[in-house]
Amino acid sequence: MTVAAVASRLGVAPATLRTWDRRYGLGPSGHTSGRHRRYGSKDIARLELMQRALLRGASPADAARYALSVPLPAAPEHVERAAATRPVGVELLVSGGRTGAAEDYEFEDDEDPPLLISGGDGGSLGIGPRGRQGGRGLKLPGASRTARGLSRAALAMDADAIQQVLAKALAEDGVVPTWDEVIRPVLCALAERWEHAGVGVEIERLLSEEIIVALSRVMALAPPPRNPRPVLLACVPEEQHSLPLYPLSCSLALSGVSVRRLGASLPIDALVAAARRLAPAAVVLWAHLPRNADPSVFEALPKTRQRTRLFVGGPGWAAIDLPRHVQYLDDLGSGTERIVRAVLPGA
Repeated sequence: MTVAAVASRLGVAPATLRTWDRRYGLGPSGHTSGRHRRYGSKDIARLELMQRALLRGASPADAARYALSVPLPAAPEHVERAAATRPVGVELLVSGGRTGAAEDYEFEDDEDPPLLISGGDGGSLGIGPRGRQGGRGLKLPGASRTARGLSRAALAMDADAIQQVLAKALAEDGVVPTWDEVIRPVLCALAERWEHAGVGVEIERLLSEEIIVALSRVMALAPPPRNPRPVLLACVPEEQHSLPLYPLSCSLALSGVSVRRLGASLPIDALVAAARRLAPAAVVLWAHLPRNADPSVFEALPKTRQRTRLFVGGPGWAAIDLPRHVQYLDDLGSGTERIVRAVLPGA
């Protein structure tokens, strides 16, 4: 394949491919009868490895070293022919022989890699400085390499890369550190970007959906619950920001707490009906916006024979004078611990 063809298929500028060839030796290995050099399937596989490493927060130099270090199996002749007629992916070319996957490689933190801008027009989109069309890098001062990798995957709208970053962080660090140190900084940076520039809603929506998928996979592995009466999680009426209920429900489930999550903008009569039906051990009401944090919702909850603990979470409640029997959850970690202690005696 020619430089232009590879650039178009990978969504990078031809100039970027030439730079990677000149600086890091990630260039075409094939030759034609003339002076033009051609990329083979292995060449393209290494370029995709470099792209994915960049998405995970690697510097260009480290990403190139990694891409060159991974052993690639010999590609059959039919794979070489297919490379010229269909999009090429690392999974196709290296399936079954991915020794040293990108997520297992440790990168240096000495260089801020450029933003990967995906697109079908290889002549106008690519690996470029932060001012290029397609979006600037997010402001993440002091953020971890994992958070920066997640931000690049989100900005590229690469759902597979988002899932890989989240899966690795959740498996290695757990729900609370992943939420506090990886997910929240990126979400806050996206919110700041929208507030100042009015762009990026589609990125935030995609990232939110992928976060829910990743947390749901973790919840599926939770141990059997130990509390006979569940914990009810819901947003107050009119509140649309329900994403924080997912890490809370996941963290509780992994602690052995049965949870019922009712999501965004729950009407008050539906909340009352659910409380009557479930007789929950605890109710957590989330309010992101102050205008939605109405203390009258506590009076509407039905009285049950067994005590129901009441908790609230979210910045909407921060300035509200809460009744003494309602506890404010400051953060995910301490909030999980307080709910567990309330519903699991002896925990």
